[in-house]
Amino acid sequence: MKKSSFRNNPALAGLLASFTAIFLGLAFGFIMLVVFNPSFAGAGIVKILTKGLSSKEKFAKVLYQAAPLMMTGLSVGFAMKTGLFNIGGSGQYLIGTFCALMFGVVFKLPWYLSLLAAMLGGAFWGIFPGLFKALFNVNEVITAIMFNWIGLFLVNLTFSNTPTVLANYYGASVADRTANIEAANPSAVIPKLGMDKLFNSSYMNISFFVAMLVAAVVYIIIDKTVFGYELKACGFNQKASIYAGINAKMNVVISMMIAGALAGLGGGIYYLCGTAQYTIEKVLPAMGFNGIPVALLANSNPIGIIFSALFISYIQVGGEALQPEYAKEIVDIIIACIIYLSALSVLMNGFITGLLKKKDNQEEAKEEAPLEETR
Repeated sequence: MKKSSFRNNPALAGLLASFTAIFLGLAFGFIMLVVFNPSFAGAGIVKILTKGLSSKEKFAKVLYQAAPLMMTGLSVGFAMKTGLFNIGGSGQYLIGTFCALMFGVVFKLPWYLSLLAAMLGGAFWGIFPGLFKALFNVNEVITAIMFNWIGLFLVNLTFSNTPTVLANYYGASVADRTANIEAANPSAVIPKLGMDKLFNSSYMNISFFVAMLVAAVVYIIIDKTVFGYELKACGFNQKASIYAGINAKMNVVISMMIAGALAGLGGGIYYLCGTAQYTIEKVLPAMGFNGIPVALLANSNPIGIIFSALFISYIQVGGEALQPEYAKEIVDIIIACIIYLSALSVLMNGFITGLLKKKDNQEEAKEEAPLEETR
């Protein structure tokens, strides 16, 4: 008997689960729009679904926001593939931002070296949850959350006491922001290669393509190398991998370092584009946490993360178009609902696979029944 194509292909079942989560999230968002402003609800949901493609400028912003989202999604997804949950993406993202801006603004290094510094900074911040997990069996979630806040206050403290990295050092009137990268060091700005003119937007540069390249490299490492196999083996069954001769403790630390490097690169990509300035405030960046639904929607597949990052970014750009008919908070609620429900895609995947398995078993029982009677 030919079994269900979804059961034979888990990727298809995961895709169906992700689309189900997206549909339910958008449906809940529409209900929220109806509750708060019923006369504009229909036009509002249309804006959410279409604004990102309404012009070249809007699409450029979708790509601009998708690049760092892709990196934080890859950070979470890579750790998940190896049996770890990296909720420390915000802290690693912040340390990456710090290193990128310090090397780009203060030390006047070019963009590619500043991005490398961001990766190394994120990797360094990822070592600590990995070490505590490997050496003391402390849950990486607890350590990562602690280091998110340590990273935030450390970055704010250092920036506040480094005048040459702040905007007012270069003539701006604000004192709580880092310098405009184009004014401080044009060589640290990620190249645009004419795409800003093509899309008529200052947001457009090569960062999205850099992020896609990194996603492809991560895919090759995880699925096509012995090193990736060992990391996944530790994630599936650490005791069995140790019995097979794999250094599980070392792999835990390396996995968190790579995850941290990816998140740190996301911070560097975002703040070296020339359009964003880091603001010194007591709030963890949402970009680090948004990487979680990006990874969950894609079932931690590096190629799927490219598309899930685009979707989350697309919804964010569409949500911005709802003002002034809706307060900014309602936009955040809708996006949060979609993000929250996307986290259920893993449960939906298991539920759908279970239903299909039950259906296949029932069909097998029906086919075997006549054979039993003939005997």
